[in-house]
Amino acid sequence: MAGFSLLVLVAAGLVAWSVGGSDTYVAPRPGQAEARVSPAEASRALSLLVEAVEGRDAAAAAALAPEDDTVAVELLGSVATNAEALDVEDFALRFIDVSGAIGADGTWTAAVDAAWAFGGFDPGPARAEVLVRFASAGGETSIIDIGGGDRVTPLWLAGPATVRQTSDVLVLAEGTGAAVARSADRYLARGRAALPVVRRVLPQWRGPLVLEVPATEQQFDRTLDAEPGAYSGIAAVTANPDLSSAPGAPVHVFINPGQFDGLRAQGAQIVITHEAAHVATDAAATRSMPQWLLEGFADYVALRDVPLPDSRTAAQVIEQVRDDGLPATLPGLTEFDATTGHAGAAYEAAWIACRVLVERGGEDALVRFYDSVKDGAAVDAALRETFSWDEQQLVRAWRTRLSDLAA
Repeated sequence: MAGFSLLVLVAAGLVAWSVGGSDTYVAPRPGQAEARVSPAEASRALSLLVEAVEGRDAAAAAALAPEDDTVAVELLGSVATNAEALDVEDFALRFIDVSGAIGADGTWTAAVDAAWAFGGFDPGPARAEVLVRFASAGGETSIIDIGGGDRVTPLWLAGPATVRQTSDVLVLAEGTGAAVARSADRYLARGRAALPVVRRVLPQWRGPLVLEVPATEQQFDRTLDAEPGAYSGIAAVTANPDLSSAPGAPVHVFINPGQFDGLRAQGAQIVITHEAAHVATDAAATRSMPQWLLEGFADYVALRDVPLPDSRTAAQVIEQVRDDGLPATLPGLTEFDATTGHAGAAYEAAWIACRVLVERGGEDALVRFYDSVKDGAAVDAALRETFSWDEQQLVRAWRTRLSDLAA
């Protein structure tokens, strides 16, 4: 990529001289003459940033930014500060290749392979390709920015943050100040409240739970490299920070503030507990699980002991059945698509399917069924083994329950 870009620049120069002749001189744009791409210097700057992070040296990290760029100085200093608060381990940055051409301001961007883990909370490092913006001039290369573009933007690398933690819950909230601190404290309390609820169904799970809280919905999308609006209507997502779905990769809960902040206290707690159930079952690495079982099980855990009537907890699917009639099949990926505006009804329908199974064979049977499907068993075979039902029988019982609720 870098060689191609340089070849294009040389070719463009040759065309200009052949057309304009040797007597014509065009002055370069300000800053363009000294701007250059230097992968070797960029690699050295990345190594120095790793050293600063490992040494928890905010001043050394900030010194890698241009002195007159206060935004970059704050960003890089905060990376080291965040690393200390999060006990970042296994941090590495490796230059991969130049991404795009030199900008009009003389800066340039490179793809960088990053690795990191939160000590005491992550089983191993996350690994993701991130974009880093550099400025090379005067024999030195400075770091201008981290993240953005069409890659993930790890929240702890995105700027100043607030960290709260206990031995089993970690909260990373973007931003600083009294309001962010209060918000982080509330998330910590919700995370701690979720743990015993999940353990009632999954007693072998002891945590930990990591909550990442971007300041805005836009930053939420940047953190997960999502298209704007892709998670509209979704209050939180459980995912690997590197989006790898690789076995052993960290699993965190990411809060979508544009949606979460509108929830009442009870609804907010249900969402956190639902996501904690996903963490407990390593749902982010589950590939063969049908969506209705994945989400219905998490809702079953979160709502198991919530004293609310079905008319509230299943209000959306009840309305949908009254308006459109009974669904023919259990909800799939299409129904859970947040952009359709009907994902809420799909979650409720899936939850009711899991309740029907519990009424058929008990809670332990639901857990065994979930684990069996997660391990690769076909849904129909697992149903027969655990509940002496096939999928058609489950669908009939589920549709009957929906009909009764909507009556």
